[in-house]
Formats: sequence, structure tokens, C-alpha cells
Amino acid sequence: MYDMLGEIVRAFFFIFAAEMGDKTQILSMAFATKFKVNKVLIGVAIGSALNHGIAIALGSYLSNLIPMNIIQIVAGIMFILFGLWSLKSENEDEEEKDDQKFGPILTVALAFFIGELGDKTQLTAMTLSTDSNYPLLILVGTVLGMLVTSGIGIFVGTKIGDKIPETTIKLVSSGVFLFFGTLKLYQTLPKEYLTSMNIGIFLLLLSLTVYILVKPIIKTRKSKEKTYLKEVAATLYTQAQQLKKAMDNLCLGEDRCGKCEGNSCIVGFTRHVLQDVVEDEHALINWSKLPKENKKEFDIDKVIEALSITISYLLNQENKDENNIVNRTKEVLEIIAFGQTIKFKDEKSYFEKLKSIDTFLGKRVNSRVEEIKRGL
Repeated sequence: MYDMLGEIVRAFFFIFAAEMGDKTQILSMAFATKFKVNKVLIGVAIGSALNHGIAIALGSYLSNLIPMNIIQIVAGIMFILFGLWSLKSENEDEEEKDDQKFGPILTVALAFFIGELGDKTQLTAMTLSTDSNYPLLILVGTVLGMLVTSGIGIFVGTKIGDKIPETTIKLVSSGVFLFFGTLKLYQTLPKEYLTSMNIGIFLLLLSLTVYILVKPIIKTRKSKEKTYLKEVAATLYTQAQQLKKAMDNLCLGEDRCGKCEGNSCIVGFTRHVLQDVVEDEHALINWSKLPKENKKEFDIDKVIEALSITISYLLNQENKDENNIVNRTKEVLEIIAFGQTIKFKDEKSYFEKLKSIDTFLGKRVNSRVEEIKRGL
């Protein structure tokens, strides 16, 4: 029993030590920014098991059947092809079809299978199997070692994936494949082929190919950015209009307040600001003039309705900074309803804070927001 466990532990630590900081760990990091973690791990397990399984099955005879330098040259070429393939510009529908056709698991498994061909971890697995009484346990240990090192890479990948633009991730991922593929070819090709002219021609052709593939990616990104900005502007315009209507409905009217001067009334000031945004989305607003307190009695039902609409907008937008027009309108309505502003971090904590200030009003706002979310 101890011998069997020792075989697994020995294989695990050999592979773990060999793979820490290796290219396949970096590849798992890159894949984690594109695919789900469980699918990446399954792909790593399948690719590693096949690769190391072949090594263990053939043992020391592999080098006699196929020259190792040939295997490494093929692996280098495949890595370069993977790098170029990842730069292929595709629309979302095509990418979805490709995912359905090939699948992330098969993609990761193939990359790891090819990536480990002739690599030190495959050689390590091969060496361990030559003096092992339990070859299958060596396979278990090597695959576990790959999964743990890849898991570390995936953890890092998932942490940075949401903070780095998709295009940047795509370029870096491709660069990893191209770099290691080129390096492998340089290390394994016969010296007579590594002339200055051949290297120059190779790098020139590779650079031209990368340029041709990257150009539409950059163009598509710029196009999407323009489209996104237009959508944001359109959304802002619509929201400002709706909030303006809600604030107009909240206004007490000149028959009760006299002529609206704006700066002396928290609702009047907000109405003027919203009107400015409706007329010009780039209007500069001096929020320092916003009254800090409310001195009038507004219809609480209308206040709740306006606040609920405002919060529903805030929940569906990424920009929640304090000077955002939606957030500023929310603060105005909070001052009227609750006598203070409440910082919005997340939906749950926000409503808990509202209820802690005024349980009845907090529950009413929460309930109305839920109704708006359901389209009622």
C-alpha cells in the first residue's frame, strides 16, 4: 500500500516541480480567461493523461520508434499554428458555432497533448515508468501534478481575466503559443537550417501573417467601442428623459412654490440638470450647487416611485460613480425620503441599509424595484 502511494507521490512531485512556471502553466492561465474553469481542468486532465499515457506505455522505446527531435519539431510547428489560429477574427455567432463544433475541452486537451510532446514532463513520466512496479499509478501521479500546477495558473488567469480587455488576452495568449513554438523549433532544428537568412525569412513571414490576422481584430475592436459608446449615449438619453418625467411629476408646482429657481430646491435643481442632459449628453454639471437638504413636503408615493425607477436603472449599468446622473438623482431622492444619501455597493447591502434607516419605506422601495425588474 505504501509502495503504491509512494509511486503516486513521487510522480506528482516530479511533475509539479517540472511544470511550475513552465509554458503549459502559462497556457492554462490563458485558457482560463476564455473557457470555464471546470472545462479547462477536464481538458488538461485528458490531454495530460493521453500524453503521459503514451510515454508510460512506450517507456524508453519511444525514442527508438520516433526520433525525439522530430517530435519536438512537430510540436513547435503545431504551437505556432495554435498561436495563429487564436488570432483568427470571427464574429460572435461564428465563435459560438466553433465552440459547439470543437468545444473548449477538446481544444485544451489537444493543446496540452501537443504541448507536452517531447517535453521534460513527458520524458519524466517515461523515465519514472522504467523502474516502476505500478505504471498506472505513475500516470495518476503525473496527471495530478499537471492538474495542480494548471490549477494555480487557472486561479491567476481567472483573477486577471475580468480586468484585462478581451483583445489583450487574445494577443497575449497567441504570443505565448508563438513564442514557445518558435523557441522549440530553434532548439530542435538542425543547425544547418538555422542560418541568418532562414531565420530572417521565417520571422518576416510570421510577422506578416500576424499583422494580417491582427489588423481585423483591431478594426473590429474599434468598431465595437464606437457601437458601445453610441449605446451608452442612447441609454443615458432615455434614462434622463424618464427620470426627468418622474421628477416633473414629483414637483409641487408654481402654484405652491412660486416660480421655480432651481438652485434653492433639491427637486428643481435636479429637473434642470436632467433637462440639460436631455438637450446635451456632454453637458457639464456643477454638482456643488445641489442643495444638501430638503425643506419641502413631497408626495412620498411619488418619491418612492421615482427612487425605485432610479435604482432599477442603477442596477443595470456598469458606471456607478458618484457623478453619474442616475446616481446623483438617486441621492436626491434618498435625501427626500430618508434624510440622507446611501452609498450603493451592491443590491443586497443597499436595501438592508434602507430598511435599517426606515423599515417601512425601505421595504416599499425594495418591493417596487422587484416589480420593475419583473416588468410590472
